Amino acid sequence: MRADTRVPRRNGRFRTVVSRIPVIATITLAALYLVSLLLGDLARFDVVGVWLGITTELSAVAVCVCAVLRTRLSQWQVVFGAAAVSIYTAGDVYYLAALQGQQALTVVSAADVAYLAFYPLMLGVLVVTVRKLKRVTWPLLLDSLVGALAAASVMAMILAPVLRAEASGGTALGVVVVVIYPLLDLLLITAVGGLLSSRGLDLGPRWPLLVTGLILFAAADIGYALGVQEYAVGSVADAGWILGLAAIALWVDGGARTGTEAFRPRTRGVPAATALLLSTTSAVVVLLVGCQTPIAPLAQVFAASALLLAAVPLLFRNRMLTTLATTDELTGLPNRRGLVTDLRGRLGGRRSGALFFLDLDRFKDVNDALGHTVGDALLVQVAERFARQLRSNDLLARLGGDEFAVFLDGVEADQALKVARRLEAALSEPVQIGTASLKTSVSIGIARTPENGTDIDLLMRKADIAMFRAKSSRSGHHLYDAMDDDGGARKLRTLQELRTALVEDQFELHYQPKVRLRDDAVTSVEALIRWNHPVLGQLPPTSFLPLAEEAGLMPELSSLVLGSAVDQVARWYADGLTVSVAVNLSGSCIQHGLPRQVRTLLAQHGMPADCLMLEITEDMLMADPAHSSKILAQLRADGVQVSIDDFGTGYSSLAYLRDLPADELKLDRSFITAMRTDGRAGGLVGSIIELAHSLDLRVVAEGVDNEETLLELRALGCDLAQGFHFAKPLPAAKLVPWITRNTPVVRVTAVPG
Repeated sequence: MRADTRVPRRNGRFRTVVSRIPVIATITLAALYLVSLLLGDLARFDVVGVWLGITTELSAVAVCVCAVLRTRLSQWQVVFGAAAVSIYTAGDVYYLAALQGQQALTVVSAADVAYLAFYPLMLGVLVVTVRKLKRVTWPLLLDSLVGALAAASVMAMILAPVLRAEASGGTALGVVVVVIYPLLDLLLITAVGGLLSSRGLDLGPRWPLLVTGLILFAAADIGYALGVQEYAVGSVADAGWILGLAAIALWVDGGARTGTEAFRPRTRGVPAATALLLSTTSAVVVLLVGCQTPIAPLAQVFAASALLLAAVPLLFRNRMLTTLATTDELTGLPNRRGLVTDLRGRLGGRRSGALFFLDLDRFKDVNDALGHTVGDALLVQVAERFARQLRSNDLLARLGGDEFAVFLDGVEADQALKVARRLEAALSEPVQIGTASLKTSVSIGIARTPENGTDIDLLMRKADIAMFRAKSSRSGHHLYDAMDDDGGARKLRTLQELRTALVEDQFELHYQPKVRLRDDAVTSVEALIRWNHPVLGQLPPTSFLPLAEEAGLMPELSSLVLGSAVDQVARWYADGLTVSVAVNLSGSCIQHGLPRQVRTLLAQHGMPADCLMLEITEDMLMADPAHSSKILAQLRADGVQVSIDDFGTGYSSLAYLRDLPADELKLDRSFITAMRTDGRAGGLVGSIIELAHSLDLRVVAEGVDNEETLLELRALGCDLAQGFHFAKPLPAAKLVPWITRNTPVVRVTAVPG
């Protein structure tokens, strides 16, 4: 029931009590009517029972009127149901008034018009509900029609004596009117059964009352049809109509009290095939009976029609199975098989096109932290956002998990890149799932046809390679290049070269300054590895670190970086330049032996522990917070500094931030880059800075590329910054001259905070 905010709560409670009076009265009168019937003459009810029955019906009308007023005509199910009860009761009132001393009317009257109107109004209740089912409307209607034909065949067989009544003096119109009532009842019951088995919408918390009411109506109509010659007002048949009407009225009241949620989506119900199974079984029984004994030909026609109609879906089974096999169940998009099928007709010749492979970043964190239900809802909304960025003839598919694919027909490289940027921008706003606001991003790999091939498998492999490059470099999207190909032979060759590089020390560290914003002093630097490949030249870490991680070489590579970084900082100390050095560690390096390894290394060089800072990415910390916290706590106890890198890109960081042993937060560059165009990004950065300071943590901003961003960070109270605005990563030989030229040199015995 809707609450009127303009009415005091006391009046609202009063109206609620008043609205329940008709319900209580209806239940009481129906009970009295049933008791009186059971205690009286079951063949013929007395006059008290007749008027008690009509009073029960009028009370049911009052229940329906209150329900309509309560919903203010906003629920059509309630309106139609109330109209059906009211018009049927009006028919009964007219029927009693027209008797004039007779036991029953012998001709069709205006009361039958009211009775017949009851059925389309109740059918209207179901139609309004079915309209909300969208994709299952036609299957439901087909099942209902099969059920109606099967019911008609049973009725035609049972009511054969009534159908022959015309030959013994009955009128054709009278016979039709008598027979049509039970057929309409069974049509409604079949439709309700189909609706309840559809797993689409619930008919409300009191749906058993609706089913009970319709069954009582059907029983009364069948009993009336079989004994039409002996019917008199007050007979048992009246009980079915009166009690059925009361049950339907109480169902209407239940729908009005629970609001629109009475007809909410449902996830469980009776087995979907139950209604159809009962219908087809009934039709088969009628035909079998017809083979043994003579029955009405009309019954056989109805039964055969029901079976033929039930077989219609079988004609389309192959098509349906093909659709299911090529469609992703969650999003309704083509799946991998559907993508391949569609691509066969689009590839070939010299027509240009582009195949995208898209992979959501950190999607596993969503499933782990919030559950697969939230993860599925996120995938559905992401698919919808992607679809809005594409043309009608573009192909969007879900390959599985958090992977999607897009094929653009007739586009060149520059057009493909524009679409890639649009798809990235589609996820710039958080996705709202219930009360959770999720921020996600996507890595996109692009392969072009015919430049990169016209074979489907080859094109998909190259798009997958490009997507891997985009993810490992965090560039958002990457256009496939021949140098990206990491096929089996090339991968094995690169791995062998990597092992050789470790033995021959082909690696070099570059250092990027971290500038303290309050006085522009360089207090620390970040060590970044480079591979001086003998053939390809100097390679960035994104070109070999993923392979090193995959091959299990990261611990060995990290030991090399740690040793080189500590050795270099010791040299700087000896020259009077006191700066700390930050070294990035992967999750595979956070092992129990790490604190002992670091202590030994520092002791060998005679360096204080605070000259070293270890940077661990937030997602690595969140993968196993308890394990990471224990090891990092040992390092901090020894005096080694700890920095949480890429802060803000995970989903559970705030829950663990208070307990994580850390000295510093490094804001992910995506926040800093967004500050130039998005005012909210600046507000978010400011909030994180305040949060970090409240926990005695320093804040470092990565990716500072312009003066405007630097000024804003100063205003927000950020502690440190690094980026191309200050300097690119420099070799050790060039770092000291740069510091001397551009910033005050810090010459102290401890690393400043």
